Amino acid sequence: MSGTERRFFTTPIYYASGEPHIGHAYTTILTDVLARFQRQDGKDVFFLTGTDEHGQKIQDEAEKRGVEPIELCDLMAERFEEAWKTLSISYDRFIRTTEDEHKAVVTAFLQRLWERDQIYEGTYSGWYCVSDERYWTEKDIGDDRCCQVCGREVTYVEEKNYFFKMSEWQDALIKQIEDNPEWIVPEVRKNEILGFLRQPLGDLSISRPKSRLSWGIDLPFDTDHVAYVWVDALINYLTASGAIDPSQPTDQQGFDDVTASWWPADMHLVGKDILTTHSVYWPTLLMGVGLPIPRQILAHGWWVVGDTKMSKSLGNVVDPLALRETFGTDAVRWYLMREMPTGGDASYTPERFLTRYDELSNVLGNLASRAISMISKYREGVVPDAESDGLNAAIDQALADARASMDDLKVHEAFAAAMDLARAANVYVEERQPWAQAKDADQAASLDETLATLARVLVVLCALFQPVAPEKMHELANRLGLEGVPTLDEAVTVGLAGQTVTPGSPLFPRVDPGWTADAE
Repeated sequence: MSGTERRFFTTPIYYASGEPHIGHAYTTILTDVLARFQRQDGKDVFFLTGTDEHGQKIQDEAEKRGVEPIELCDLMAERFEEAWKTLSISYDRFIRTTEDEHKAVVTAFLQRLWERDQIYEGTYSGWYCVSDERYWTEKDIGDDRCCQVCGREVTYVEEKNYFFKMSEWQDALIKQIEDNPEWIVPEVRKNEILGFLRQPLGDLSISRPKSRLSWGIDLPFDTDHVAYVWVDALINYLTASGAIDPSQPTDQQGFDDVTASWWPADMHLVGKDILTTHSVYWPTLLMGVGLPIPRQILAHGWWVVGDTKMSKSLGNVVDPLALRETFGTDAVRWYLMREMPTGGDASYTPERFLTRYDELSNVLGNLASRAISMISKYREGVVPDAESDGLNAAIDQALADARASMDDLKVHEAFAAAMDLARAANVYVEERQPWAQAKDADQAASLDETLATLARVLVVLCALFQPVAPEKMHELANRLGLEGVPTLDEAVTVGLAGQTVTPGSPLFPRVDPGWTADAE
């Protein structure tokens, strides 16, 4: 690894049984924004996403479509990659759990558990949800016999399984959470997991018999069984990190030394509905093989319509790609990051989307248009060589507030701070009145200072907004005569004197006031 401070961010890997939707988009854009901000702040970043391609749900959906499971997975992996390209997701690795490398790491991981006496054979009897690939107890499902997560009807099964001794790690997990209060954020989610752990922790079924499910990774110690899809899926983070080399002899595979890899992950970002698997199953499995656990888990909320979670089964899902066609990628990213406090729920409405879009258009976009137009009009498009310190205090405040908010994972507040800087610059224009300065030859130096200051603040705004609006900030940087968007540190020192600016169409064009969009 390089000597630069590093960050390893992960999204969940998404089931390859359906199309990308706003829930997937929110998680992935949030992760992308955090990753981009850390890159902007000089960190070495590894950003992982991908698709989860084994399990009952994939097998059943493929059968329903009349295709082989791998054909369905190929199609959906391509759909997700296309969606992330259109939403400007800057991932470093897109992993698929059907990759040979991942299969080999899962096999090595399970063999390690087996050799450390962490797995035993037993019989499972209880209620199973195919949609969420989860077992539930009689107490969990209630009188309506429905899954706690998706609400669908569960099925009673009784079969031979292999179990991981998860119960042996309950005390260690509780200590981890209590000793590290920021390990699970927000606090309400941490408390939910501690509440869950007040009851005895059962052992985890980690296999499915091939007689019922053939689409999975064989257990190395019993090829009549495949790995439970959640175990298979969680190990993707380890596969991508490069920590484990299953091609080596057992004692040299990397389980005892991960220092040359990206492991442990700095942050897993997940929806609150899969927090238990990531904060209970996953860390105890890692404890079982003797590996370090992730440094932090962020569980975000749901997008809701009224009081109801957006759900494909309920038919109330907003398609972020449809919004993108009207407003552009950056506007969709801005809305999702600006509207939802990290960790909480948020409600989508067309009215709120327009409010947030108007903020981009009327504050940031308007400032860029005014400043570049005035440099073009009053100084023939060349940034004056003059003092540019007129907004130094506002710049320093915005950078400090944005960094502090990102450190606290308050992404919406970080971009509020950036937008406050744009507002301060608009106020500066009104106070300085460059149009009046331009009419008075005695104020030529003052006009130069005004225009140089506005050019400088636009560079800083490029750097601050780049994580959320990468396309438009690259365009703005080019209009300012820069080849690309500078880092945060570069933005406060870059010299624009003598650079030629280029006017253009509005970065965020005004939208037909009669526009509406309903959940699809």
